[in-house]
Amino acid sequence: MSNKTLGCLGVVLVTALCASLLVNVSFLASKGTNGSSTDAAGPAETLHESLVRKASSGSEKKIALIPLRGIISAAEPGNVGLTAIDDLKLQLEQAAADKQVAAVVLAIDSPGGEVTASDILYKAVRRVRDDSGKPVVVSMGSLAASGGYYVACGASWVLAHENTFTGSIGVIMQSLNYEQLFGKLGLETLTFKSGAFKDMLSGSRPMRDEEKAYVQAMIMQTYDQFVGIVAQERHLPEADLRKGVADGRVVSGKDALGAKLVDQLGGIEEAYAKAMELANAQGASVIRYESGFKLGRLLRMLGQSEQARVQVDLAASLAPKLETGRMYYLPSLFAH
Repeated sequence: MSNKTLGCLGVVLVTALCASLLVNVSFLASKGTNGSSTDAAGPAETLHESLVRKASSGSEKKIALIPLRGIISAAEPGNVGLTAIDDLKLQLEQAAADKQVAAVVLAIDSPGGEVTASDILYKAVRRVRDDSGKPVVVSMGSLAASGGYYVACGASWVLAHENTFTGSIGVIMQSLNYEQLFGKLGLETLTFKSGAFKDMLSGSRPMRDEEKAYVQAMIMQTYDQFVGIVAQERHLPEADLRKGVADGRVVSGKDALGAKLVDQLGGIEEAYAKAMELANAQGASVIRYESGFKLGRLLRMLGQSEQARVQVDLAASLAPKLETGRMYYLPSLFAH
């Protein structure tokens, strides 16, 4: 065997040994601190600060910029906590606890998402506003609709661009009926259930009238909560909302201002200025939070890469796929 071959073999063996060591250390690290939810006693870790804008006039005060982007879902894995929702809560909690942070700018660019996840974030935003007394200013991007708007209602002040898509105050749940397709293929679903409503969203048969009424009542119960929060936070008559803009429609930022769903038109610069004004923190620096390097996170990334597939699906990239049995705060154009 040539020296060149032996050298290559040695490199392979050393690489394999290092990879094995990394996997084992990563496993121990993930068992220790990584992956713990912020719902547990104490935060998972302290996030690192990254400077977005330097302070002027020697100010020691800070404005924390926290982004909320994409679908609001507890199914999305987090970088620090178990889920992306945990990560956002941790950022809000750290901003609230830091005495140098005078205000929070929550940059929302989201079509909405799961009902429960949206409610969790709304309450987390409201806690910063009410419990810490620090202003929370929402800066809406291209999209802050349905669940995105729900979260924004917890803020002290809401800004939108003229062309932001927002509103979409409503709830949606979908199911797929494939009974006729099964019939053409000669397939049949056999179901054994403990009660009449156990398979009420099954696509293998038509829904009974009492099942439709039950699901619709659940939808309206969740919708009532949404409208009630908008009415309370925006100081608007609930009856007028129900008869008007709270029918699920998406509105522009300009129309949202006219309907008093937002407080001001503007972008992120105006949001910084408003946060400094409300917090009496002129010249404050702007910071954002980042998670540090964690071996457990690297392990998850390596595990995901092994299962990765190259797939081009334009429709899937533009809109989320709704799961049967889940309620969503989403515009209808995102439901498929």
